[in-house]
Amino acid sequence: MISSSNENLRNILITISYDGSKYHGWQIQHNAVTVQEVFQKALYAVIGDKPDIKACSRTDSGVHAEMFCISTKISHPIPAVRLKAALNSHLPDSVVVLDAKEVPLDFHARYNAKGKRYIYRVLNRPERDPFYIGRALHYRYNIDTELLNKASKAYIGTHDFTSFCTLDKREKGDFVRTIYDFSVTRKGDIIEFTVEGNGFLYNMVRIMVGTLLSINEGKIAPDSISEIIKAESRDSAGPTAPPQGLYLNEVFYDL
Repeated sequence: MISSSNENLRNILITISYDGSKYHGWQIQHNAVTVQEVFQKALYAVIGDKPDIKACSRTDSGVHAEMFCISTKISHPIPAVRLKAALNSHLPDSVVVLDAKEVPLDFHARYNAKGKRYIYRVLNRPERDPFYIGRALHYRYNIDTELLNKASKAYIGTHDFTSFCTLDKREKGDFVRTIYDFSVTRKGDIIEFTVEGNGFLYNMVRIMVGTLLSINEGKIAPDSISEIIKAESRDSAGPTAPPQGLYLNEVFYDL
């Protein structure tokens, strides 16, 4: 472990991927193991200083990330390409660094993000699959992808998504978000609900998926999403889908 000085400050953008089924979300908690905790320990082991890290987002317990971005300012001279390898030598198998590169000092992993893509995966067959436990929602009843794909288009656009948000202390003020695209597609037994937007509220994607699954079950009318949005009431939408099917798939930056 080599200690660093306060000179020659550099900002490093680190891209990781992780299996969230082993963690209680991203953000550090006092009574549970999180992705941030194991990442910070690995970074400390490499650079010898307590790292100041900025994450692109927060994921909840059981949620996964195929691309999760972190910016951290360090004075340690280790080249970014070596930092990637060094971190991976200290991280558990469930977390991997995919890339590390220098970015401008004013870059922030969260505030410089132009948008994100999430994918929610559903195993759609009568039998469970042990290889998807913790990695996809098992849904036994047939999913009408054509029906749900058509219904999902009502999400696209700039709306107040209060109806699709779990209200807590992290959500204050502005509930307006812009959804660029939403699609529902089948790949064999796997149904993918894919959504891109400029930002997302707490549990927003999971509530959007839960609402579509309620449409599939005939509990909500297929053409009612626009009215649910206008209602600006969480009670109007469907249930919150379980966390294990949700993946942060990509974060978009202008770099």
